Amino acid sequence: MMYRKTEEQQAAVDGLRRFLDEKLEPEIRKYDDQVIPDEKFREWAGQLSEFGVLTAPHPEEHGGYGMDWVTHLMLFEEVVYSSLDLAVPLLINVVAADLLIRLAPPELCERYVPDLLSGKKFASVGISEPDVGSDVAAVKTKAVRDGDYYVISGEKTWISSGRFADIFICTCRTEEGLSHILIDREEHGFETRDIKKIALNGQSTAQVFLNDVRVPVGNIIGDAGQALRQTLVVFERARCHMAVWGYAVGRRANDEAIKYSRERSQHGKLIAGHQLIADKIATNATKIDAARLLTLRAGAMIDAGERCDAECAMAKWYGTEIAITAARDALQIHGGNGVTKDFIIERLARESLIGPIPDGTTEIQKLIIARSLTGISAF
Repeated sequence: MMYRKTEEQQAAVDGLRRFLDEKLEPEIRKYDDQVIPDEKFREWAGQLSEFGVLTAPHPEEHGGYGMDWVTHLMLFEEVVYSSLDLAVPLLINVVAADLLIRLAPPELCERYVPDLLSGKKFASVGISEPDVGSDVAAVKTKAVRDGDYYVISGEKTWISSGRFADIFICTCRTEEGLSHILIDREEHGFETRDIKKIALNGQSTAQVFLNDVRVPVGNIIGDAGQALRQTLVVFERARCHMAVWGYAVGRRANDEAIKYSRERSQHGKLIAGHQLIADKIATNATKIDAARLLTLRAGAMIDAGERCDAECAMAKWYGTEIAITAARDALQIHGGNGVTKDFIIERLARESLIGPIPDGTTEIQKLIIARSLTGISAF
């Protein structure tokens, strides 16, 4: 399989790259590690939607461009390269829209999907809880049937876009088992509280509190009791995005290292000419390309309608881990300058550390791969 960009893909990536370099990234950099206003996320999402970042992989009848996941992942890489804080809410919108399109009743799709793809509304997806991470089957949040409504109570945590989400797709325990239910913030209400982290504080990562929230039975997504199976498919898409998160951060870090090594002199010559520096740059460039190829292979399998949980797990594991290596090496190449706020590399190093955790840790990815190879599950 070849993953050389087509002329259409290259034009799309080049156009987006110019827009990010000339307009969006300078504006985003003004906020540094500060909270980005919600209205800015909506403004930027609307602009990026026109470039296909939100719309590429979704059907035209829902407001998408009817393209493919491979093209979308190529575009998503460019956004991460400029700002991971901006990329994360877009990731959630894309995955949430995909879940609605595949499983939700037509009326929910018609009401919410076009606004998610245009950036007018934002979504959050709530699986993790204070005592529930990788073990999705242990979800405790309850949705109790009361006539034509579900009454939902529980707490979710590590929820991306939580503070400014208009809709919350919540994994709950119903009578039938685990189910996904859509909660509209304006109509049904839920409370959030942001979580401060080592990085990614421009966007929102939040706790979500649900206190006897009444939601119509018609807001269930897919068949009641089937959320665990449906979540496995969601994770395939999400893990591809997480892999891109990793190698795009790694690519930016390596590019910053290359730039610095061509400007900084030590021992009478540019440090790019020192063999150990050259080794770091070349090794990381090769690993970043390998991570990209793993991810685009998984994206091509999604486009072909093939199961690819192992391939997505490989991409997520390798892509997010290489980000840490590339950022650490880039910081080392920068020396003391690398830990100052004057250079972007210190932010990239902090961001890289988060990637191996969401959507299944590196250890979970390896267990998924082994299960695929042996047929025996470790959990």
